[in-house]
Amino acid sequence: MRFLIIRHGDPYYPTDSLTEKGQREAELLSRKLVNENITKIYVSPLGRAKLTAKPTLDKLGMEPIELPWLREFAKGLVTPYPIRNTTNTCAWNMPPELWTKIPGVFDPTAWREADLYKESEIPQYYDMVCAGFDALLEEWGFRRNEHGYYDVLPGHENKKDTVCLFCHLGLGNALLAHILQASLPLIWHSLFLPTSSVTTIFMEHHTDEHSANARIVSIGDTSHLYAGGEPVSASGLFDPEIR
Repeated sequence: MRFLIIRHGDPYYPTDSLTEKGQREAELLSRKLVNENITKIYVSPLGRAKLTAKPTLDKLGMEPIELPWLREFAKGLVTPYPIRNTTNTCAWNMPPELWTKIPGVFDPTAWREADLYKESEIPQYYDMVCAGFDALLEEWGFRRNEHGYYDVLPGHENKKDTVCLFCHLGLGNALLAHILQASLPLIWHSLFLPTSSVTTIFMEHHTDEHSANARIVSIGDTSHLYAGGEPVSASGLFDPEIR
């Protein structure tokens, strides 16, 4: 079984919608997804994610399921540290000379205790996202255990479903941090998911099909854009260069 984490198309943030480029990206994405044997589509409550999903939904004749926890993290962090002459910053776009010095930043749990994060609602929101994702996986037959891998529930062995999650950059990377049992700030600053990109999680069965490993098969795939002659957007990067 596969879970596809899909970032919205190139955004126009003032109206929570898509630019003309983002609309082209969504259309090219839909031409890829119609061939992926999709079983169900979940969407963020935000407009830019819903608009990205719409061409695929229309082609497949499907209705989306809206999940509140797929909504993007708030970008502002109120912090005592001066960051580019302001007290607010995007939580996954800090300069390396700052975020690498945050106490516990590379530890999967200790980062929560740093003042920068304790003074925000990020740890609590991250917990909600992780709980929502685990609940969704359990609906599809995969229960996360205390070791971080998944027990396959009876009757769900060898499922061939493909499920799409239309969401956001920070949110998508948070799901990857949870799957990897890694530090959220580390993943936020180390991985980039371009607009309309597809990240594939394959639930790989083991031990007579009673356990599964969530294996990341691809991250931020934009092959549909290359196939359609559409440039990859730098939206979400501080440095706007993508080579």
